[in-house]
Amino acid sequence: METILIKTSTKQYPLFIGENIRFDLGKLLCTYLKEPITSILIITDDKVAPFYLSDLKSALTNYNKVYEYIFPSGEASKSFQMFYDIQGFALEKGLDRRSLIIALGGGVVGDLAGFVAATYMRGIPFVQVPTTLLAHDSSVGGKVAINHPLGKNMIGTFYQPEAVIYDTMTLQSLSEQEWRSGFAEVLKHGFIWDKDFLNWLKENISRFSQIKGALAEQLLIRSISVKKAVVEEDETEKGIRAFLNFGHTLAHAIETKLGYGKITHGEAVVIGMVFALIVSEDHFKNDLDVPSMIDWFKKYNYHVTLPSNLVVEELIEVMKKDKKSEEGIIRMVLLSEIGKAEVVSVSEERLRDLLSDF
Repeated sequence: METILIKTSTKQYPLFIGENIRFDLGKLLCTYLKEPITSILIITDDKVAPFYLSDLKSALTNYNKVYEYIFPSGEASKSFQMFYDIQGFALEKGLDRRSLIIALGGGVVGDLAGFVAATYMRGIPFVQVPTTLLAHDSSVGGKVAINHPLGKNMIGTFYQPEAVIYDTMTLQSLSEQEWRSGFAEVLKHGFIWDKDFLNWLKENISRFSQIKGALAEQLLIRSISVKKAVVEEDETEKGIRAFLNFGHTLAHAIETKLGYGKITHGEAVVIGMVFALIVSEDHFKNDLDVPSMIDWFKKYNYHVTLPSNLVVEELIEVMKKDKKSEEGIIRMVLLSEIGKAEVVSVSEERLRDLLSDF
């Protein structure tokens, strides 16, 4: 088992990576949680629960009160109604300020469960137990949120977990589509921060079935190390943490206009990254060799163009509501070179032209 220590301005917490460590959950909680736990609520979805919920419960037999809340999988569940329903369930079961919430699943589970934990009785502890590759990004750094029909992740806060327990064996139950979704965020970390890591991915990962054992641990450690470095310097996105949104300005607009869950987050991010590379070349007059990047993405069966049923003007209107935007001016994360990101204001007129060509 490998341990990475995440140190933010508000909290320091461990991230554990290893095979089958979900069975050590009870032991890890006893070792690393300072306060005694009165009760536990495991929040998960109906896709993850059949695989791993019983494993977690068997690892928590030392705790008398362990409850579970299972919701329908998918981005559409990151809603105010689901948030409200889980709060009601927690109140009915008598959770108090020394109760613990465990987020078992992918990014949707982590975001929703984390926001419940952040707001229940003004905040109770929670632990992330990610089961997807996508969640290697979302489980670190404390961003928790729900969606609004007018924009993704618009209602939320920063709330750090007590620990992240990442069992690499859970990745082996992922579908091809889930692998693609998660791998997009791995690629993103290379683009914005670590060119050598991006080249390592190109050389070592030709298909997702390779990501297991020592190779999976190495990939996760290198990718999470980028997220760690960024959030430790800028916990609440006042500066460089915005770089983690590379590809997300357009991606969130695509997800919003298609309807949450119609495309996976990571697949939308790849389309957004391709567009951000094009805008980067237009803005910086550099050569990022976009055609070869597109060819590389296609090898993983990513779509690299806008879905045909989307309207440019509607996408721009959603992009104006992006959290990086200021006074309606769209600001995108662009690359001056591979591994070096900047947040840049882009004129609406130029975006319209580039999106129309795209």
